[in-house]
Amino acid sequence: MKKCHLLLSLILLLPFAARAASKPNILWLIAEDMSPDAVSCYGAKEVWTPNIDKLAAEGVRFTRAYTTAPVCSASRSAFMTGMFQTTIGAQNHRSHRGDGYKVPTGVRVLTDWLRDAGYFTANIVNLPKDFGFKGSGKTDWNFTYEGGDKPFDSDEWSDLKTHQPFYAQINFHETHRSFNAPAKADPAKVEIPPYYPDHEVTRKDWAQYLDSGTELDLKIGLILKQLEADGLADNTIIMFFGDHGEAHVRGKQFCYEEGLHIPLVIHWPKNFPAPRQITPGLVDNRFVQAIDFAPTMIDIAGAKKPERMQGRIFLGDHAEPDPQHIFGARDRCDETVFRFRTVRDDHYRYIHNFTPDRPFLQANNYKETQYPVWNLLKELHAQGKLTPAQEALCQPTMPAEELYDLDSDPHEIHNLATSEKPEHQATLKRLRGLVDQWIEQSNDQGRNMEPREVIDAQTKAKAAKKGKAKAAAEK
Repeated sequence: MKKCHLLLSLILLLPFAARAASKPNILWLIAEDMSPDAVSCYGAKEVWTPNIDKLAAEGVRFTRAYTTAPVCSASRSAFMTGMFQTTIGAQNHRSHRGDGYKVPTGVRVLTDWLRDAGYFTANIVNLPKDFGFKGSGKTDWNFTYEGGDKPFDSDEWSDLKTHQPFYAQINFHETHRSFNAPAKADPAKVEIPPYYPDHEVTRKDWAQYLDSGTELDLKIGLILKQLEADGLADNTIIMFFGDHGEAHVRGKQFCYEEGLHIPLVIHWPKNFPAPRQITPGLVDNRFVQAIDFAPTMIDIAGAKKPERMQGRIFLGDHAEPDPQHIFGARDRCDETVFRFRTVRDDHYRYIHNFTPDRPFLQANNYKETQYPVWNLLKELHAQGKLTPAQEALCQPTMPAEELYDLDSDPHEIHNLATSEKPEHQATLKRLRGLVDQWIEQSNDQGRNMEPREVIDAQTKAKAAKKGKAKAAAEK
C-alpha cells in the first residue's frame, strides 16, 4: 500500500517537476541606495561582503552597470517596465500617488510579461522566521498598476518551492538611510571622496554606510543558504544589484557616477546551460542599463521582447549590440526641482542642467535631516574651510553644462565644459548632441515641468512632516 501511495505521489509530481526544470527560476536581490564602493569585490575597503563576492567569483561581475535615474521611484519605474522613466511620464520622484496615472499603452511591468510566460511571481516580504528580518517589499512606482488584482502573486518565501518556475525579488533596506548596522568599519581607515570634507562627521557617516553594506551581505548569505536548503539553488539565476547609487550628498538624486553607477552580479545555476556571456569569475566591462534587465529576463523566460520596450537584451543568443553610450535623468525629487539629463561614453560624462539658476544645496528636507555632510558643507563653507572641489557644491548657481574625463578625473571634479581646448569642445558638442537627440527620440516627458500647484503641494507636505517630527522630538 505504501508503495502505491509513493508511486501515486511521484506521478502527481511529474508534471510539476518537468515544468520546473524546463525554465530557470529568477531571483533578484535588490539593495537600496548602493554603489559599488560598498562591495568588497569592487575594491572597497572597510566593508566585508563575502557572500556577494562569492556570487561574483562563481558568476559575472559587471563594472559599468547604471540606472537611468538616481532616485528610487523613478529608477524602479524604469527597470520594472524596461522603459526610460522620462518616456513613460514617471520621472518625478513619488509622483502620481493616488491620481490614477497610467503608463502608455503597451507598457507593462516585468511580472505581467513573465506571468504570460508561465512564471509565478513574488516580491518577498515574509522569509523564514529564524532569519529575524523581512524583505521591504518595495515597489515605489510612479504610476497606477493596471495588470489585474496585484503585480505579484505572493510575498511568501515558502511559496517558491512549490511554484516553479518563479520570478522573485527581495528588497533590502540596509544601505538606505537611516543607517543602523553594527559598527565594524574604522572611520580613520575609510576612503573619503575629495568633494567631501575630511572631517570626523564625514568619516563616521561613511563608515556607517559601509557597515550597512556588511550587514546587507550577512542577510544575503542567509538567503543563499536557504536557497540551497530548499533545493532551489541549482535551478535559480541570481541577480544582485542596487536600485540606484549611494545615499550620500552628491550621490542619490544627482547625475554623477555616484548617483547612477550600481553593482551588478549575475550567478548562473548549474542545471541550465549558461549563455556565452556568462563565464565563472568573468569581469564584464560592457555598458548595461537597469532598463535592460526586464527584456533580458523575458528572453530568458522564452518569450519575445515586447515591441515598445526600450531596454535591450544583453545575455543569450538574442543579445542586442552593446551600446557605445548610456543615458540618465533626474527631475523633481521631493519638493526640490532640478532637471538634469546626462550621457556617458567610454571616457566622458556630460550633464546638461536645465535649471542652472538653482544651487546644488537648495532646500531639501530629506537631505537636511538625513545627510549630516549636507549640513556640514554649509557650516564649513561659512567658515571658509572648504577646498575648491568642496566649495563648488556651495555656490548659489550651478553650471548649465558639465563635462568630465572619467579616465583622468574619476571623481568628476574638473569641469571641462568651459575648456577652450579643441578636443574638449568637440567632445562637448558631440555629447550635447546625443542628449538632445535622446530627448527627442525618447519623447522625454520632462520637457514640460509639473504644474506649480503640484510642486507647492509637495513643499507643503514636506513642511508638515518636518513640523510633526519637530513637535514629536520636543515632547
